[in-house]
Amino acid sequence: MLRTTEADGGETLADLLDQLPEDLARQVFTHASWVEHRDESYERLAFLGDVVLSLAVSTAIYPRFEGYGAGRLTKLRAQAVSEQSCVDVARSLRIPERLEAAAPAGVGRNADVLIESDRVLASICEAVIGAEFIAFGIDRVLPAVVNAFEDQIETALKNPVDHKSVLQEKLAQRSEVVDYRIDREEGPPHDRSFVAVAQVAGEEIGRGEGKTKKAAEQEAAERALDGLDESEES
Repeated sequence: MLRTTEADGGETLADLLDQLPEDLARQVFTHASWVEHRDESYERLAFLGDVVLSLAVSTAIYPRFEGYGAGRLTKLRAQAVSEQSCVDVARSLRIPERLEAAAPAGVGRNADVLIESDRVLASICEAVIGAEFIAFGIDRVLPAVVNAFEDQIETALKNPVDHKSVLQEKLAQRSEVVDYRIDREEGPPHDRSFVAVAQVAGEEIGRGEGKTKKAAEQEAAERALDGLDESEES
């Protein structure tokens, strides 16, 4: 949920959205199917806004979590700025209502379909950020973005992604099943650490370490997911 200016003394995304110049405000709520040229739609603004959003959240979490390595910070940021996070912020900005109001005459059901699309709402949320960056600059926009996504950051911290579940879902698409084994236990009983291996059909696909068996398995699943992502990109 967006904080109010009275609560934090600063501007919100909603405040800045209401102050956008008319041309940028119109572009933010223009779908590519409504115009002859795609560059008149929100798509280019969404491209820019995605970068600004990533920078804002990175700047916010970097000093707050000094014990986090680059990998953990990257995962936290990815969850905080996910499509669902952007959709949640979009709804708090009343983007569905604004998009419906901006729809040109004659588009009919097309507008209703777009309003119901999470992908569209998330992209427009990013377009709002991009447009505000162009209009008002980084110093005004970054605090407003952090303010808007604060709940998403906190949710990512309290409810991190279950890497084991995500890995199993991915492997299920290949008709594969992952299982885990504890490869090694180290340290005295009061300060134990475990090394877990994620494997498919006996073949290792990820290895992780943790203070509990569960934590070690989660890290093994995370490493396996990294390997799958790399193989899909190559």
